[in-house]
Amino acid sequence: MIPFPTAVSPLIDALKDHNIIPIIVGGYVRDALIAHPTHDMDIELYGLTSLEELEVILKPFGKLNAVGKSFGVLKLSYQGLTIDFSPPRIESKHGAGHKGFEIEWFSDIDFARAARRRDFTINAIGYNPLTKTLLDPYGGIEDLKNKRLVCVDNNTFVEDPLRVLRAVQFVARFELTCDENLLRLCRDMILAGALNELPKERIFEELKKLLLLSNRPSLGLNLLKEMGGLSFFSPLEKLETTPQDPVSHPEGSVWTHTLMCVDEMAHMRTKENKRDIVLMLAALLHDIAKPFTTIVIEGVLNAPHHAEKGIEIARQWLMHITDDKSLIEGILPLVRYHGTPRKLYRNRASDSDILHLSTHVCIKDLLLISRADFFGRLFVSALPEKHDAGAWLYERASALNVLHAPPPPLLMGRDLIALGLTPSTRFKTLLDGAYEAQLNQEFTTSEQAKAWLVTQL
Repeated sequence: MIPFPTAVSPLIDALKDHNIIPIIVGGYVRDALIAHPTHDMDIELYGLTSLEELEVILKPFGKLNAVGKSFGVLKLSYQGLTIDFSPPRIESKHGAGHKGFEIEWFSDIDFARAARRRDFTINAIGYNPLTKTLLDPYGGIEDLKNKRLVCVDNNTFVEDPLRVLRAVQFVARFELTCDENLLRLCRDMILAGALNELPKERIFEELKKLLLLSNRPSLGLNLLKEMGGLSFFSPLEKLETTPQDPVSHPEGSVWTHTLMCVDEMAHMRTKENKRDIVLMLAALLHDIAKPFTTIVIEGVLNAPHHAEKGIEIARQWLMHITDDKSLIEGILPLVRYHGTPRKLYRNRASDSDILHLSTHVCIKDLLLISRADFFGRLFVSALPEKHDAGAWLYERASALNVLHAPPPPLLMGRDLIALGLTPSTRFKTLLDGAYEAQLNQEFTTSEQAKAWLVTQL
């Protein structure tokens, strides 16, 4: 028996009254068994004669979303849950990619046969709310208890290339051990080019789950490496063979540091998904250029200009997984300036330096990346209590009121017009020069800005 929302009982009773047996399947059951909160529920309906019949039954419970009706799925928002209803189905491969399946719907097959199409045993557990019993034909409960990720069926698993990435994010999210047989299947699929069959949108969705829903994304990233999948996300595969200075990075390679950095960033997620995926991908890519810049200088390993050179490498990497230009443009400045807080602190930079930095990157987000970079490593001596450079920059940027955004310009076009100037192309030159002077702290008030302007005319 699993915890079951009593508010759904009238809906279950309505299905029962029509001789339909509802079986709750997939993630809801899995998550209930590990006390993981979820608001999504999938219900397979045994004995259903048609989707039209189902629409009539469900109509009193709320508005139905019939977008998936052609695929045999009706969606209902009810009592705080999003519920997908469908008859049990069997899928057979007929083409390449994640969508290359023919689907057959049945009302009378048994649960074990229907569940055989599922990817992992932990997702092939069902729950009958009428009899309050669990259905577990493939041993998913035991695998969940022992924290193992096991595929249901070798033959059906390899038909869907997306399952490779699902394995990666499941291992990370639920901190599981990948079964050796499953690992072998995924390796073979990658060697056969399975990931190349996937559209970038589906790849990105699985990466987002890995980076946003797991406390230790490194578990999934390391599994991807074991599978031989890093080359698909090149040049990540080069990070493991790129050494670092053992004094500043005693943890070892750039890959090891990157994994530690990503895990550190996961502990600082903001719960704003768009912002968090920017931060997580910036942490993953912050040292992406080190394999191309690492050299030995006077006997010490160094990677000069890796932040600057990382911009284009990171851009190409991101374009491989998403077309979201605003997302990409949000990540690149964090890659470019990830080491700047330390440099500014070391050089005891001026307020003007900090004001200029605020025009290139959100300093608050940069401080999170800088902190993840600082603590995402081992230390020769005791673990520092705080990130001194970050604390210093936070205080200075807060005092200057540029923690979230650059300062607004003190001189505007209306000020030029007030002085009798006619709008022209010269306006931009004057305003750009004024803003640069403002950042250089040649003036700090509007009145001072206007006085400065007079000297430029």
